[in-house]
Amino acid sequence: MTDPVSRTILLLDVERFSDRDDVEQAYLRRMLHDITDRTLDGAGIDETRRLRADRGDAVMELIDANAPVTALLRALLNDVPAHLRTVNRMASRSAQIRLRGVLATGYVAIDGQGGWVGSDLNHACRLLDAGLLRDALRERPDDFALCVSDGLYLGVVRHDHAGIPADAFHPVTVDSKNGPLKAWLHGPLPGAAAAPRNDGHDHDDHGDTGAGEAPGGSGDRPAPQVPPQGRPAPAGSGGAPAPGPVINIHGGTFSGGLIGGTQYGGISGGHFSGDVFLGERGGDRERGERA
Repeated sequence: MTDPVSRTILLLDVERFSDRDDVEQAYLRRMLHDITDRTLDGAGIDETRRLRADRGDAVMELIDANAPVTALLRALLNDVPAHLRTVNRMASRSAQIRLRGVLATGYVAIDGQGGWVGSDLNHACRLLDAGLLRDALRERPDDFALCVSDGLYLGVVRHDHAGIPADAFHPVTVDSKNGPLKAWLHGPLPGAAAAPRNDGHDHDDHGDTGAGEAPGGSGDRPAPQVPPQGRPAPAGSGGAPAPGPVINIHGGTFSGGLIGGTQYGGISGGHFSGDVFLGERGGDRERGERA
């Protein structure tokens, strides 16, 4: 067995691989290797700086520790989703490829049979198989979910390098037979979209009542707020009707004045200036001039 050496560890796994038939699996394997090669080449990591292990529905890469991890992270965050969109755009539904990924650092040795040995590698494999990462991928629209080890986050990600936003990674703890493993998930946590939000707005499920749905729309956008019959809602009121009486003016204009009390009926015609006072029923009065 060789002495353990420091490596960057990249794992990529195809979702629902065993659900496909033999022809589809062969296609998915070709796409997996092609996407992996293009991503690593784009990060400036050629074949002389990496070793690959083929696991059927997954690939494992041991990358030279001197290769730029920041370039690899940028490629994973940007190139992998782009490659997947290109492939899936032309693929049938049964040939869609979606990937889980783990990027970690650690010490790995190679035994006499060419196998890889190391607890850091074991931990990376546990992260790849974690239910949390599987759940995250199921909720992602871009066909890729990435998790990085705690060591890689502390050494690289948290420093907020260009193209690697640290605030886009969230801490997670994964249960494994080796005990709890701390890691960092890129993107929203699973179930975050369904969590209640305390932002002062109504996000209740309206079922099939149509409430909250724009007329003629799909329900994906809110309906415009329409104030009840009454005075128009003032700016900044959120659509709530203004208090007080309603005055309907037909065929004329009104300027100045104070409106109060209870109003019945409307004002029609002419031009009004000065002050208009509206009292209780039976005691209404007007003051001003009619032109």
